Amino acid sequence: MNYFLQALKNYAIFRGRARRKEYWMFVLFNLLFAIAAMVLDNVLGTTMDGIGYGPIYLIYTLAMLVPGLAVAVRRLHDVNKSGWFMFIALIPLVGGIWLLVLMCTEGTHGDNHYGPDPKAAPLLAY
Repeated sequence: MNYFLQALKNYAIFRGRARRKEYWMFVLFNLLFAIAAMVLDNVLGTTMDGIGYGPIYLIYTLAMLVPGLAVAVRRLHDVNKSGWFMFIALIPLVGGIWLLVLMCTEGTHGDNHYGPDPKAAPLLAY
């Protein structure tokens, strides 16, 4: 949950790097909250005709759009790729698989063009 909240605090920061754990925890909790919003729409009876969601789900989805993009771009930065690589998903079939592989790949060890390694242990001052 802390990684989800951390991604929300950095909701519009597209620079820097995000660990795999930060990205995938954001995806997990985002999915759980989206399902909860959909269920809430159904319980309250606010669903739109013919589809299983309503305004609560739509508002939640719009609110998570920028944080989701930001954490995905930071994740790509961790594997030393530009945020523009998100557009690789537009290539039919192969693009989505390639993007998934990039999101699952371990990040670059040490500093890279996009910043310091987020897994690096902070130096302790004695």
